[in-house]
Parts: sequence; structure tokens; C-alpha cells
Amino acid sequence: QVQLVESGGGLVQAGGSLTLSCAASGRTFSGYVMAWFRQAPGKEREFVAAISWTAGSRFHADSVKGRFTIFRDSAKNTVYLQMNSLKPEDTAVYYCAAGIVPDLTRGAEDYDNWGQGTQVTVSS
Repeated sequence: QVQLVESGGGLVQAGGSLTLSCAASGRTFSGYVMAWFRQAPGKEREFVAAISWTAGSRFHADSVKGRFTIFRDSAKNTVYLQMNSLKPEDTAVYYCAAGIVPDLTRGAEDYDNWGQGTQVTVSS
């Protein structure tokens, strides 16, 4: 059974940085894609970034490209989201997801394993 546990959220001022972590357990993740999504109040869950566990290839949404970076530490079975130059519109609950999906651009409906989420609040 896959377990995903996020951490690292918090309150930060605009322009600041945070690094989110997603500790994955329950199986080997070879062949999986790991992703970060976010959901702001009243909005749909939005794709942020994804990484191929095996190849390490990455894809970031246009809204975060150049500011956020997804990366993984295979030895620690952990995926990270480094967030720089944070904006108030980045405020959301951030979720880690894992799944066997055909490419890195898939939406939330294609992932079948989710963490509980971690709140990120960016003040102006």
C-alpha cells in the first residue's frame, strides 16, 4: 500500500522560499511518476510539477516554471518541491501524488495515490 506524507508547508512572505517534502513508502517506485498538485479555496486541483522516478525527467506548469523545481532523492524515497519567489497566488494546499501514468503532463484524475496535503500560505 502506497503511503505519501507531505511536510514543509507554512506561512511565508511574498518573495520568500519554501521546500516541500513528500516521503513515499509501501513499494518500489520504479516506473512511477511523482507529482505535486495544489488546490486553492474554491478552485480545482491544479497541476504543479511532475518527475519520472526512474529517469528523473521533469515537467513544470507554466505558472511555476523558473520559480519551482521538483526533484527526488531515490535513496530517501522522497520527492521535493523547491519553491522560490513565492507569490500570494501560490497560496494553496499542496498535494503529493504517485501513479503509473504515460507521461508527465497528466491531470489529477490519472493519479491514484495521494498524500494528505500541506498548507502553503504566502502573505503580501
